[in-house]
Amino acid sequence: MMAKVDKSLPLEYQTEQSRLNILGFWIFLGAEVVLFATLFAAYGSLKDNFAGGPTPAELFKLKDVMIETLLLLTSSFTCGIAIWNMRRHNLKGLLTWLIITLALGAGFVFVEVNEFIHYVHEGATMQTSAFLSSFFVLLGTHGLHVSLGIGWAILIIIQLIKHGLTPTTARKTFIISLYWHFLDVVWIFIFTFVYLARMGG
Repeated sequence: MMAKVDKSLPLEYQTEQSRLNILGFWIFLGAEVVLFATLFAAYGSLKDNFAGGPTPAELFKLKDVMIETLLLLTSSFTCGIAIWNMRRHNLKGLLTWLIITLALGAGFVFVEVNEFIHYVHEGATMQTSAFLSSFFVLLGTHGLHVSLGIGWAILIIIQLIKHGLTPTTARKTFIISLYWHFLDVVWIFIFTFVYLARMGG
């Protein structure tokens, strides 16, 4: 029995299964909020425990952080353009902007990995202090999520190329866009409360 399709709705919402899956993913994002809230709380309670190791003002480089922020926030914008193309049934535009989004995301991960390598060379490791332990766990968890998002989106791109735009592939694309925007919001909090609030000393 074929699923009933309501063509009055956006492509990703046209079947009941798609609507349920999207709702389920919103619930999953609620669990992700709890995860990151816990990591932020741990960081907040440990951020002043340097144990004689480097302080944020000594470690953080505004240039690197700004590059990371520019890459990730721009990727959120391009992801939005990808969904705009999807809703206009423009598969070529959707694929183009998704690939641009992933390239920006990969650039973010590359800069962040280099940032971590720099910190380690400066003697800042997870074992150095409670501040650095909580910092690396928070930033590493976010970076891992971005990396997983890139891999997930690549699989969706393969499905789009193979099957075209259908209610199913549209739903999967929309869900990855929600995930991507969520990671951008988390980064705004990291940028504000971990980097900007600590660079002055």
